[in-house]
Amino acid sequence: MPKIIHKEAVVVLKRNLIALLVFFALSSALSSRAAAQVPKGNIYVGYSYASADLNHNNRSNLNGWEGSLEGKVFPWVGIVVDINGLYGTNNFPTSSGEIFHVNAHDYNYLFGPRVSVSIGKIRPFAHALFGAGHVNVSTLGYSASDTAFATALGGGLDYHLVPLVSWRLQGDYLQTRFFGNTQNNGRFSTGIVLNF
Repeated sequence: MPKIIHKEAVVVLKRNLIALLVFFALSSALSSRAAAQVPKGNIYVGYSYASADLNHNNRSNLNGWEGSLEGKVFPWVGIVVDINGLYGTNNFPTSSGEIFHVNAHDYNYLFGPRVSVSIGKIRPFAHALFGAGHVNVSTLGYSASDTAFATALGGGLDYHLVPLVSWRLQGDYLQTRFFGNTQNNGRFSTGIVLNF
């Protein structure tokens, strides 16, 4: 009796071992195929525009650049570092009726999660980025700067052009808190994405 049980156990063990090997072979093949379709990350460089709320009486049109680096944690989740610089002029009216033309330089250093999914040649994404913003404003005889908490909530889409290269359109609600006030800004960006 023990020899029969031993032989049956060996047969069951062999079947399980074969099934396990087949499972790992299929898993490996599918994961390598999925890894080939989903980039491990990307680098983005482009033009950036913001409708900035530097002065509560009127908005400023700021133009500049934006760059980001994304590393994928999962095929649909990445961690993003996003940096941008925006430049422009704002008109500040005074109580005496004078108008000061103020030059503004706004920089944002943000990071956070991004979710995305590929649908054919398009890869839509959404992100929540947090970090710091720095602004420098100056006019004749006066300058001030401040660093404060910044948040960008938004998303966009990447359009696949050629292997490893895409074109990005992105929009964000960018909130900063310079000089003890809250600024609610719209930020729009477009440029080249290099996937790796």
